[in-house]
Amino acid sequence: MTAEPTIVVDADACPVKREIVEAARARGVAVLMVASHDHRLQQEAGVEIMQVDRSDQSVDLYIANRVRRGDIVVTQDFGLATIALARGAIALSPRGERYDDRNIDYLMERRHALAKRRRGGARTKGPKAMTDEDRYRFQQKLTKVLESRQENGEP
Repeated sequence: MTAEPTIVVDADACPVKREIVEAARARGVAVLMVASHDHRLQQEAGVEIMQVDRSDQSVDLYIANRVRRGDIVVTQDFGLATIALARGAIALSPRGERYDDRNIDYLMERRHALAKRRRGGARTKGPKAMTDEDRYRFQQKLTKVLESRQENGEP
C-alpha cells in the first residue's frame, strides 16, 4: 500500500506557509511543517506541526529522515533539496523554482563558491525581498505540481 504524499515544509523561514496550506487544503493533501522551537507555528486542520531542537541542522535532518518518494518538499536549502530529490520527492523553492537534476548541481556549486567568498571576508547579497508576484508564482507552481500528480493518478 502506498502512503499518501505529503507537502513537507522547511518552515523556519518559509515565507509561503499560508499559500501552501491553501493549495493543500483545496486538494486534500496533508502538510507537515517542520520548524525549530524558536519558530512558533499555529496548529490548524490538515497541518501537522513538528517542532525540533534549535541546533543548526535539526530541521533538515528531521525532513531528510521523514521524506518519502512522491512527497513535495518546500525549502530554500539546496542541500535539503538534493536529499529530497535523491529520495524521490519533488523539491520546490518558496519562489516557485523546481529543483531537479538539471539545476541542483549548479545551485550547490554556487552556494559553495559564495560561502567560500564570505569566509574570505567578502560581502555577498542576501536573497531579494519576497514580493506578491513571487508568492503568486509559487502558488501557481505548487498547484500545477499537485494537479499534475492527480491527473497522472498519483496519490
